[in-house]
Amino acid sequence: MDWGMKNRLSRIIKPKDGRTVMLAVDHGYFMGPTSGLEQLNCMVNPLLPYTDTLMLTRGALRDYINPTIDVPIVLRVSGGTSIIGPRLLHEGTVVSIEDAIRLNASGVAYSILVGAEFERDTILGMTQYIDEAERYGIPVLAVTAVGKDMKRDARYMSLASRIAAELGAHIVKTYYVPEFEKVVESCPVPVVIAGGKKQPEEEALQMAYDAIQAGAIGVDMGRNIFQSTNPVNMIKAVNAIVHKNATPKEAYQVFKAKKK
Repeated sequence: MDWGMKNRLSRIIKPKDGRTVMLAVDHGYFMGPTSGLEQLNCMVNPLLPYTDTLMLTRGALRDYINPTIDVPIVLRVSGGTSIIGPRLLHEGTVVSIEDAIRLNASGVAYSILVGAEFERDTILGMTQYIDEAERYGIPVLAVTAVGKDMKRDARYMSLASRIAAELGAHIVKTYYVPEFEKVVESCPVPVVIAGGKKQPEEEALQMAYDAIQAGAIGVDMGRNIFQSTNPVNMIKAVNAIVHKNATPKEAYQVFKAKKK
């Protein structure tokens, strides 16, 4: 692994504790103006001080984010389907590696759909992008997406995560499931969990805590933060779990704290 790759990974995953709080706000590429992100900059800017990495699309980056921010970017580079399309997440490459470099991305994110009838398309698309990204020392975050008809359990998540890692992904983003330690133990690269759909804050914080205890190096949350009743306090609470080893109860107190 060359110096550039190591440097970019150290921006995404903090060397002090080997963990990361990623803020996922890339939903618009297939969901449109998602609730909470109608004016993306108004939502994201107050959250940046508590965010280690910002994950979003190139359009959102160019149109909403001040280029002077000192937060590393993981750029969404796969897409091609929408939430109303017949094949959700049958994705291909939508951003060239050259544009990712121009946007100074510290990493790129590519979704694969293991077990779907079109899994080959998404997996080959990811591996081709890994080849291109490796030339420039840019790490690839593999997003192990899950179709609505697929079972979410440790066996499936282990399968998808291991495939992504064996094909060259540098980080894997997957869903938290019971026996998540099996997913982490069988994946040779760092694993972060997706936040998924909005759930009550206490439950989301418990999930983040359980994932960290099971070996995940961080979380990549979106809707559970920007659709919260108090997004700033929610990301503070998640940060406390990831970086300060707070318990779910302690983190929930952070969430409930009144603004000074």
